[in-house]
Order: sequence, then C-alpha cells, then structure tokens
Amino acid sequence: MTKADLIEEVSRVVEMTRKESEVIVEAIFDSIVRSLRAGDKIEIRGFGSFRTRQRQPRIGRNPKTGARVEVPAKKIPYFKPSKELKDVVNNSATPAPPTGGGVPPTPTPEQVPNP
Repeated sequence: MTKADLIEEVSRVVEMTRKESEVIVEAIFDSIVRSLRAGDKIEIRGFGSFRTRQRQPRIGRNPKTGARVEVPAKKIPYFKPSKELKDVVNNSATPAPPTGGGVPPTPTPEQVPNP
C-alpha cells in the first residue's frame, strides 16, 4: 500500500474529499516524524511503537572501490509491532472459510456418516 492508497482508503471510509484525507494522513506522518526527531517514543496501542535507535560509528567499505570509509554515528527510526498486530497478521495467513458459491469442500472421513 502506498501513501496515495492510504489517502484513498481514508477518503472512502470516512467519506471525506481526497484533499481532506490527504491533510489528515500528512498530519499523522508529520507528527510521528517530529516526535522521532525530538527523541520521543510513539506508542499506538494495538498497532506498535516507533522509536529511534543509536548506531555506533563504524568503518565501512565503498563497494565499488573497496576503499575504507568512516560511517558516523546516527539515529535510525525503528518500528516494533504490538502483539495484537502480530497475531492479526499471522492469523490472516490461514485460509479463510469459503463464503458461498463455488464447490463445497470435500468432507473429511469423520464427517461422512456410517451406513
């Protein structure tokens, strides 16, 4: 899903114009970025948390020339999904039951009555 898809989904669900939905989505993203830049942690219950992690300086290599390059210390954004989000994602991996139409499922031996 892209940002444009997310804006369209918000627009459809909330029954707003696309422009109004774009303002909402942008405001949420801007708030998250501002909080991370300030060093704050963002926690959205049932979804997950955003925070920054500090990376130590290190010596890297230029892949083209092989020359050693100093990589400075930096903060990187990090997302940790909540247990609820993990459960929803993992449970959706199981096939959904048929919703009518099509061929009915073949009964298992336990479901077939004995004559």
